[in-house]
Amino acid sequence: MATQRIAIIDREKCMPEKCSQECHRFCPRVRAGDEETVMVRGKFAEISEDLCIGCGICVKKCPKKAITIVNLSHELEEPVHQYGKNAFRLYNLPIPVRGKVTGLLGANGIGKTTALKILSGQIKPNLGKFDAPPKWDDIILRFRGTELQNYLIGLRDNNVKTIYKPQQVDMIPKKYKGKVADIIKDERGLIGELSKKLEIEHVLGRTLHELSGGELQRVAILAAVLRESDVYYFDEPSSFLDIRHRLIVAALIRDLADSGKAVMVVEHDLATLDYLCDVIHIVYGRASVYGVISTLYSSRRGVNTYLSGYIKDSNVRFRDDALSFMAKGQIFKGSDKSLDYPDIEVKFDKFSLKVDSGHLYAGEIVGVFGANALGKTTLAKVFAGEIKPKKGKIDKKVMIAYKPQYVKGDFDGTVRELLLQKCDDFGSAKFKQEIVMPFELDRIFENYVSELSGGELQRVAVALCLARDVDFYLIDEPSAYLDVEERVKLAKIIRRFIEVNKKTCMVIDHDMMLLNYISDRAVIFLGEPGVSGHAKPAVHLHDGMNVFLKSLGITFRKEQETGRPRANKLDSQQDGRQKAKGKLDSQQDGRQKAKGEYYCA
Repeated sequence: MATQRIAIIDREKCMPEKCSQECHRFCPRVRAGDEETVMVRGKFAEISEDLCIGCGICVKKCPKKAITIVNLSHELEEPVHQYGKNAFRLYNLPIPVRGKVTGLLGANGIGKTTALKILSGQIKPNLGKFDAPPKWDDIILRFRGTELQNYLIGLRDNNVKTIYKPQQVDMIPKKYKGKVADIIKDERGLIGELSKKLEIEHVLGRTLHELSGGELQRVAILAAVLRESDVYYFDEPSSFLDIRHRLIVAALIRDLADSGKAVMVVEHDLATLDYLCDVIHIVYGRASVYGVISTLYSSRRGVNTYLSGYIKDSNVRFRDDALSFMAKGQIFKGSDKSLDYPDIEVKFDKFSLKVDSGHLYAGEIVGVFGANALGKTTLAKVFAGEIKPKKGKIDKKVMIAYKPQYVKGDFDGTVRELLLQKCDDFGSAKFKQEIVMPFELDRIFENYVSELSGGELQRVAVALCLARDVDFYLIDEPSAYLDVEERVKLAKIIRRFIEVNKKTCMVIDHDMMLLNYISDRAVIFLGEPGVSGHAKPAVHLHDGMNVFLKSLGITFRKEQETGRPRANKLDSQQDGRQKAKGKLDSQQDGRQKAKGEYYCA
């Protein structure tokens, strides 16, 4: 029987011993005499989905916001896996395809990682029978006649070998000790070649705790691809990587598929996902409640369908509004400058940074493009006053707020307590309208900061930055740990805030679509990673994209249906055409624009 209603109890928030059990006392069915509808057993409340009428009174009355009730508008089959009573459930499974890269595209918390762990053998699916888990024969019977039947038989009989690259690579040093070379098993005899491709030959002799996030990610990917396996699973392989390394990793993963292996990837960077994958499963639902995995689509159609929020084949709308990347930044020609900065030079023992002088306008957002280890974060710290440059001084009259690259959840208290401590106008109507509501902070007010997910912590950090009354906002890598929808929403929030308040903002990130969407102008960093960096003055976004992509030797085109930038396959016809037409000619607006460009709008 199809599930029509889903009731979820968040066990981290549900504390019956600390509340008046409002969920039970105010439930209409309980008041009518049906005590079984909402019960408190042991440490947590329980809701009978068969008896629940979906009124939502318990959701509103719960003081800890621990209850979610979803009334489904479409029928679903029995779940493939459910974590427990009133807990998250997953419907359907993706299909590994030999010789192809299959992508999983969806929001955070709706089962993508769960699906990978089931297919890689880390979790045995329970078909929703969490209190009496089924045997393998029953599981295989459920998928009889589908492409997954033989795969699951092989998984049961240990005839399918799988490799899983985990999502949280920053946890690797906590789990493994010793040097990088100690955790790598070179079963394919390619460690020399592949470590050179990934540009990590120099880290093989280092200990794991010495590595940066980007180096840890590439080490984890190297460790996975060097193993001999039938199916490879990569969970968010682009995290911590710049655009250049993302495309290098994408090419490496594609080589696995071209050699006849089945590869599956979870990824939130649409440019990387589109470049990497042959086919895509859309994963939709509601975070921490349920997830549904769609049928297979081609890469382009899958991404566009996801952005539209409507699956025509199933007549399912999973988002009210389409996600669009059509927004264009403004071209500032006025004299309302907020910050003039001089030539800047920074020198360390093994790295030097040179920054050409420039100016920033009130009401604009400047996107910062560049590979890792070229000094982008160093410049941000110079502006923020954390690093004193050898040459050049920043006007101290300009008040600056800085959201650092790496966010730490080391505050001993709740989100509400953190905001009360850090924000003078907490509780005001403006604070609620510009900070609390857009970032949906009211949903996590009572959550402890130390227990927030990466995405929640990121939202809180950006919110705290914008909550300060300053002239200039510096936001370093706001897309980290956020899914596609959250990135678009964050970009819109920042864009609206800066324009309404006539402030100035600089955003450093590696997500090409976020930077393309949010930026008015661009600052480009060139140089030799880890040795020297050179930041050019801010230029028009289109020109900056061309300079940046040309330095990487890759080309992008704009997808006409959604406006999103798409990476051209290396040495494809479109890639060749755009590279061949690099001649400059004068345009009516007076700037030099490439005829057939590395970034083709």
